[in-house]
Amino acid sequence: MSGSGASLTYDKLAGKQKVALLLMSLDVDTAAKVFRQIEPHEVESIAIEIANLQGVRSQVIDQVIEEFYELMTAQEFYIEGGVDYAHTLLEKTFGSDRAREIIEKINLLTTVRGFDILKQSDSPQLANFLAKEHPQIIALILSHLMPEQTAEVLEEFDEELRTDVLMRIASLGKVSPQLVVEIENVVDRIAEATISQNMAATGGAQIVASILNKSTNAHAKLLLESIEMKNPDLAGDIKRRMFLFEDIILVDDKGVQRILREVDKRDLALSLKVAEDKLRTKIFRNMSERAAAVIREELEFMGPVKLKEVEAAQMRIVEIIKRLEANEEISVGGRGKAEDVFV
Repeated sequence: MSGSGASLTYDKLAGKQKVALLLMSLDVDTAAKVFRQIEPHEVESIAIEIANLQGVRSQVIDQVIEEFYELMTAQEFYIEGGVDYAHTLLEKTFGSDRAREIIEKINLLTTVRGFDILKQSDSPQLANFLAKEHPQIIALILSHLMPEQTAEVLEEFDEELRTDVLMRIASLGKVSPQLVVEIENVVDRIAEATISQNMAATGGAQIVASILNKSTNAHAKLLLESIEMKNPDLAGDIKRRMFLFEDIILVDDKGVQRILREVDKRDLALSLKVAEDKLRTKIFRNMSERAAAVIREELEFMGPVKLKEVEAAQMRIVEIIKRLEANEEISVGGRGKAEDVFV
């Protein structure tokens, strides 16, 4: 995965890179809503791609958006009347050649997933992964890559394996569903290893942080923990650029007092419903005794509330904190670069 997007062209984009670019073209609120509909393990890899992409040309982004529109249109046609109906309408909408390309792309997406991600892999690295697989599996995977990349991978094999794979590519026939599943598993393993070995923290980490800040506290923490398992440096960079509710503990007393002047008292009580004792103590310490007593009483008699209401209240408070931090009215300890540390 390339860390710089300036040299990326549309034809070289991996599948998850396209998803990342599509999300980056949306406003943060919409992107966050999309994230909430995706499986956590998929969000991890997409978030990593967002963090790795920067400076992609607008023309490439436009092509990704156009592809998304075409695929969504094709899906609607499929739902309305099946494959033949879809093919007919796609021809009328996009022309014969483009319709055929879209149909082929959809067929590939619904059978063998993940080949796009391999197109960005380093050829020696990919050859090292594939050398452990059965020659027939290798042949099927390489047949989906660009000829230039296939040639580079084959050069890494010994002569016997290279010859065997080439003969199998030349005689490929219909692939059985069972073999498709096996290929998917191999591709997924290689893709995951490729992501793990090529992740790097760049400016895109700010976009991931912004999206996660729009997610619920629990969801953001889960995703950060998952990313941290694969790349602690990237997770650390994202954490420094975002703010979770419990990070209020990092704000100095003067800053907490400034925050409390902006926060709705009902939101404060709701947000503290599931807060740890040390955070509650810090909040109460920076309130007047009368105000703290009111919040404590409201917590005592509040009764059960929906978790989503608590998280919504926490998110509203986080928005206030981020605004105050952006305006340099407060500072948050343990965040930012070395030159930003206050002494």
